[in-house]
Amino acid sequence: MKTHTLSTPGADLVYDVRGPLPAADGRPPLLMIGQPMDASGFAALAARFPERTVVTYDPRGLGRSARKDGRTDHTPETQADDLHTLIEALGAGPVEMFASSGGAVTALALVARHPGDVTVLVAHEPPLITLTPDGPAAVRARAALRDTYEKRGWGAGMAAFVAMTSWEGEFTEAYFAQPEADPAAFGMPTEDDGSRDDPLLSDRSWAISDHRPDADAIGRAATRVVIAVGEESRAVQTGRTSDATAELLGQRVTVFPSHHGGFLDGEFGYPGKPDEFARRLREVLDGAA
Repeated sequence: MKTHTLSTPGADLVYDVRGPLPAADGRPPLLMIGQPMDASGFAALAARFPERTVVTYDPRGLGRSARKDGRTDHTPETQADDLHTLIEALGAGPVEMFASSGGAVTALALVARHPGDVTVLVAHEPPLITLTPDGPAAVRARAALRDTYEKRGWGAGMAAFVAMTSWEGEFTEAYFAQPEADPAAFGMPTEDDGSRDDPLLSDRSWAISDHRPDADAIGRAATRVVIAVGEESRAVQTGRTSDATAELLGQRVTVFPSHHGGFLDGEFGYPGKPDEFARRLREVLDGAA
């Protein structure tokens, strides 16, 4: 693996390349992206594609990619333009892409804004909360999570995030009537370290979850777009947002093994099924499923 830094006016983008460019097998590079997950989250999945040239990167303001634009918010349009710049810098033509969570939102914006950059996109569980039938309630739940984080810190905010993302079905009054989640019950710190800059728990990434993909532009692109969902996510928020995104694009979801982080080993404490996930991803990229 070789690590590179791409300097742009707004950020120094750090990315990793596993394998040669152009790829030895004649296929496009396989670019894996997340949000707010950085490149470290794709080590297990990339290792399961030894025959491919795999590129991972840290989005601006996350991981190793330092911002120079003076901003702290994360928007899919800015991130998409960063990806466009990165793909051009690779010099290997359009890429194949696996994009997860907020990265899937960025990838959909990339296809709409730069339709020649991606040959096939597997967009895994994009958290586009306003597309679901209970969008206003989902926005209310997101605001309550942010408020908990602002009042009580990271541990309480993360406990609230787990409670929100594990809730099955629409956000009803029964959800809002629950007592606040106890961070200790999830093994999270109860003390407040004073920080309030977490991109997942603050409002810095609301533009990601508020985004509405340009279905017409995506439909005009030559990119084969696949909306993927984990089999364990079907009833929770990211499963429902995946269904809503697929419906917006006039398709149905493609089911993958495991959950929202189904491609992870146990390095982050909630292992998925990376072997099964990689096999399914390979099938989908190859057009066999």
